[in-house]
Amino acid sequence: MLHLSAAVDQPSAYDADSYVALVRLAERGGLDFVTLDDGFARPGPDALAVLSRVAPATTRIGLVPTVTTTHTEPFHVQAAVATLDWVSRGRAGWRIDVSATEGEARLFGRRHAAPADALWREAGEVADVAARLWDSWEDDAEIRDEETGRFIDRDKLHYVDFAGASFSVKGPSIVPRPPQGHPVRVVDATDGHARRTAARYADVALVRAASAAQAAAVREQLRAEAAGFGRDPDELRVFASLLVDLGDGEHAAEPGHGGGGPRQTAQGPLYRGGPVDLAELIAGWYTEGTVDGFHLTPTEPFRDLERLVNGTVALLQHRGLFRTFYPGSTLREHLGLARPANRYAVTGGAS
Repeated sequence: MLHLSAAVDQPSAYDADSYVALVRLAERGGLDFVTLDDGFARPGPDALAVLSRVAPATTRIGLVPTVTTTHTEPFHVQAAVATLDWVSRGRAGWRIDVSATEGEARLFGRRHAAPADALWREAGEVADVAARLWDSWEDDAEIRDEETGRFIDRDKLHYVDFAGASFSVKGPSIVPRPPQGHPVRVVDATDGHARRTAARYADVALVRAASAAQAAAVREQLRAEAAGFGRDPDELRVFASLLVDLGDGEHAAEPGHGGGGPRQTAQGPLYRGGPVDLAELIAGWYTEGTVDGFHLTPTEPFRDLERLVNGTVALLQHRGLFRTFYPGSTLREHLGLARPANRYAVTGGAS
């Protein structure tokens, strides 16, 4: 089944109600998840904190904040993402990103900016240790036995003893294993430096592609690299990322848009037209096997998301390409991804 997601970024918006309203609208359309961007170089509220506020106001849709792996502590990042998974009852994701500018580095004063390839290698290590820390509590580690006063089975907590190129973590985590086992990891794999990290660690890879052929080529490369890392490539979902401007309502898409594909801009591939032509574009790319889904960023958040849900999504549902209800309660279930086995429990509990 086709997968759909949307960004709920709102420049200069600081009130929680506006984010709650947008995410509820996306949930009404049955979208797999929403993303909220973040970074040290941009003003605005903390994405993870905002979506933690949105979590109790929604019931099914996945919540995916951007959290950078640069200048942050891997132990704290994984604990925060695990906490979001708990407060959302298994709907958390994590859009992994890096901070590449000297200005961001000066905010912390620990080190200078590093090249993109080094930052993405570090991001891969953070993704790796996060998964290990999520597994450091076995699913049944909590006993909560009032009679004996035992809260946890210490034999089911594990040291991860991770040593990377720029950090080391002993563990275990301070947060019990998340409801999904591993919250969904999302990486924008458009940039070549990020692609290797996406192929190895991502559950969802985003690709900003201006044509179906370009998206298909990147998807094929990602799947091949994932297989090279010993992964099942069918467990990697590849989404095409598009900016969408639905201000033209039901009018036909501009030349070079619609069925002909989006137009490349400085901000990324842009579709400008109506909901009907956008539905045709999505259906065409998906049925040709180009991508597994789409990540759409509205240029006018409330206007475009409303037209996306009531127009484009409704048309795709009518054609039987997109769900009319959520099949489960977790983001992994929405994406058709299995809950990962705990690496320590599988190996007999050895730490």
